[in-house]
Amino acid sequence: MKRVILIVLDSVGIGELPDAEDYNDLGSNTLKNIAEELGGLTLPNLEAMGIGLIEDIKGLKKDIIPTAFFGQMAEASKGKDSTIGHWELAGIIMDVPYPVFPDGFPQAIIEKFKEATGFDAIGNIPASGTKIIEELGEEHIRTGKPIIYTSSDSVFQIAAHKDVIPLSKLYDICETARKILDPYRVLRVIARPFIGKPGDFQRTKERRDYSIPPPCDTILDLIKRAGLPVIGIGKIGDIFANRGLTLTIPTENNLDGINKTLKEIKRVKEGLIFTNLIDFDMLWGHRNDVRGYARGLKEFDDSLPEILDLLTEDDLLIITADHGCDPTRPGTDHSREYVPLLVFNPSHSCGSHLGIRHTFADVGQTIASAFGVNPILNGKSFFEEIT
Repeated sequence: MKRVILIVLDSVGIGELPDAEDYNDLGSNTLKNIAEELGGLTLPNLEAMGIGLIEDIKGLKKDIIPTAFFGQMAEASKGKDSTIGHWELAGIIMDVPYPVFPDGFPQAIIEKFKEATGFDAIGNIPASGTKIIEELGEEHIRTGKPIIYTSSDSVFQIAAHKDVIPLSKLYDICETARKILDPYRVLRVIARPFIGKPGDFQRTKERRDYSIPPPCDTILDLIKRAGLPVIGIGKIGDIFANRGLTLTIPTENNLDGINKTLKEIKRVKEGLIFTNLIDFDMLWGHRNDVRGYARGLKEFDDSLPEILDLLTEDDLLIITADHGCDPTRPGTDHSREYVPLLVFNPSHSCGSHLGIRHTFADVGQTIASAFGVNPILNGKSFFEEIT
């Protein structure tokens, strides 16, 4: 193959994993539960590819001959974070989870933050990002202290009003925090700028993630070393600390990510195009917005014909996810779920069942096979099954 397009529908899970109870995620099924709550989904292009054959999703037909190969994948790594999910897709399985902070960060970390940045902090609790700026935004404006919060993931999030702490300063603070948190193995530091007035605060699209670099080579590194382009669209650069990428393209929202993916498919004739569509997670999953999530799925579904029309027989399109974030369930955190797997090979008129894969790393191993580079450490290739 000359080119692989890998699209991650961030948080579009498809059913609880066997260990979901360990994560308080029993009953989670992002796609199915959204469909049930809304009386069915209309996704004709994903339906034609076979997504309704993976799970019984209300509104999607099962009596079809799928145009794509289909299946589902279990996460072998410990956790349910976006970074862990993407790293596993690229070949890394994390046996030891990164630390989480259900009671907030230890005072020793806060003191180091204060000393290194010159800023005291408020918050330091697990919280929804939109709710915490509602609750503490006015105090932040009055005191100038940034808001620090976390979630069920290994994240140190810093929220600040752009009129109080300018964007460039917020990014500087996050870079300093990243250095402080490296010894504590905190996976991500996230800048969360917002605007507005009390009672009407809104987060901006200038979020920036500062991740720990992957602990070893990923499929991205191997493809780049082979001299092929590796293009990250959306937050891929943040997740991989820009390692293994030849070009990073930021996006403003899902539609922008889709359009930039289309542009790169037209421009680049070989290599890996790796796209993350974050709105499913950030705007709808974490905010329990079931209807918004469904609209986002329809928007992506509507874009599929244009994507498919651009593919040649030397291409593979892989559509999957990194975890779940079921907006119908209590709470606003990620959910420990299987993820869908759709693989479209233009040289095949129909696909077949790829089964339940034991790790997301099967995707990375398959991409290694497709490009003829060295195998990655984990995963089982399904390249022969799709070619």
